[in-house]
Amino acid sequence: MRSRYTAFTRANAAYLAATWHPSTRPANLSLDTGNRWLGLEVRSHTPIDDTHAEVEFVARWKPAGGGAAVRLHERSRFVREGGRWFYVDGDLKA
Repeated sequence: MRSRYTAFTRANAAYLAATWHPSTRPANLSLDTGNRWLGLEVRSHTPIDDTHAEVEFVARWKPAGGGAAVRLHERSRFVREGGRWFYVDGDLKA
């Protein structure tokens, strides 16, 4: 999760695509390069079994054009294949 957050802060679409499971990965990733990232809080990590896990996190940033900070609170699902973890999808939290 932390490496994907870092990839967002650096607008590293190639890394995000490489760590996104092919079954749910979008064909194109469009990243806002001017956002100012404010932090990541990993609230929980829940192993489901040897190849599945969930991570609850809050990421915060300020939009490139200014304005109020944005908060993304998500419970993400990951799957392990070939020794690597891949982001599958997530549920947004209020």
